[in-house]
Amino acid sequence: MTHYADLRKLGVLMTTTFRSRSVAGMAVDIRAGEASVDDLAAQSRLEINRYEPRLKAWVELTDLDRELSSSAGAPDVGHRPLKGMSVGVKDIIDVAGLPTRCGSETADDSVQAKDADCVRRLRELGAVIQGKTVTTEYGYFSPGPTTNPYSVVHTPGGSSSGSAAAVGAGTIPFALGTQTAGSLTRPASFCGVAGLVLTHGSTSLEGVSGMSDSLDSLGFLARSVQDLDYIYRSFAGRENDPAVPTEELTAFIWEGSSLLNLDPSMSELLKIIPNLMTELGVSATRLTWDDHIRSLVDDHKLVMGFEAAASLGEKLGEKRRQLSPQLQQLLDSGDQVSESSYQQALFRRDTSRRALDRVLTDNAVIVGPAAHGPAHRIEEGTGSPELSRPWQLLGLPAVTVPGARTSTGLPLGIQLIGKRGSEPTLLRLGIAMEPLLRKLPSFSNTDSFTTLKEMKW
Repeated sequence: MTHYADLRKLGVLMTTTFRSRSVAGMAVDIRAGEASVDDLAAQSRLEINRYEPRLKAWVELTDLDRELSSSAGAPDVGHRPLKGMSVGVKDIIDVAGLPTRCGSETADDSVQAKDADCVRRLRELGAVIQGKTVTTEYGYFSPGPTTNPYSVVHTPGGSSSGSAAAVGAGTIPFALGTQTAGSLTRPASFCGVAGLVLTHGSTSLEGVSGMSDSLDSLGFLARSVQDLDYIYRSFAGRENDPAVPTEELTAFIWEGSSLLNLDPSMSELLKIIPNLMTELGVSATRLTWDDHIRSLVDDHKLVMGFEAAASLGEKLGEKRRQLSPQLQQLLDSGDQVSESSYQQALFRRDTSRRALDRVLTDNAVIVGPAAHGPAHRIEEGTGSPELSRPWQLLGLPAVTVPGARTSTGLPLGIQLIGKRGSEPTLLRLGIAMEPLLRKLPSFSNTDSFTTLKEMKW
């Protein structure tokens, strides 16, 4: 076995292959003996170290030689489709041998004895854990040090900020994130990467320090929707599950229900979406469901506050007063929610879910903005999760499709939402949409800053 310390001496290694090949392509290369697990993992670590002083995406890295030795010694039983693929793990998810700091000094920083179930699953599939990525404080609003891969003065979003930035910078092919409100969809949009939020309850969250049992969902970030599709199908064991052909789909175009003041660039992009759907053979119609959506946003906030206060607030006890003002306010507001109000919110959620089921058939998806527009400047915070709240309360899967850009070079993401369990169909549509978005001209936005893409990938 070649050690990372030896590979590091070779300088920039296999950069073209590492950055240009899809996850599926790299997997083929490994099976064919044209690339090795050691080489790919070492190249990823070199890229991480190269850009980390600027990106600040990582909390702690694993001992790569130990990771590779462990991977090499694991029984090679059956198909390991993610063999040699490097992954970053959001620092609310346990990795054996590392602490889970949750972006807060109040967290127990004891070294974890075992992997979270999702990490264990990735290891079974052959993935190499590169380390823990930065998260906002307990997955809420108080940001960490991570910067946007396209601009040092813009936010990467929250709370899966480190994972999104590391993938957006090209240092790793994919990463684990989570979403309780807009914690994965928004960073994916801001950092120009593909994102997938899994159907709520579809996978184990054992070993994940969540905030709200009714809302917390696991997800992935990757360089492209094609990569996401390969990773998701491998992880979920759905390699052969069919997806609805795009020409049989109906797209409900959603303009955001006035939840946020959309940036002009996003408004202009949304005007083009019906034409893109026509080009793909997808029937398009406008989503008229604003009353339900606005009610769901309010109820999401209520449910999130109530459950966070009952779980995280209870766990922290007196340490609550050491938290950021934003998180303290959430827990304090949750303390004021009565059990009756909480149950009523869940009742309204279930009513809306049944109503949407009548609209969102197996052959229908919702297509809308993943965020208000491009990333905010850092001093303005991590951005608003309002555009994800209604779908998260309903427990629906969502795919963020990258490719569109503003005139200053900042990414714009489009969000696809489907019924529970419709991940293969959403990913199939996203795969078809992404190249069309990448061909579009840039859209003018309100930020006068001229972005210079400092990192060349």
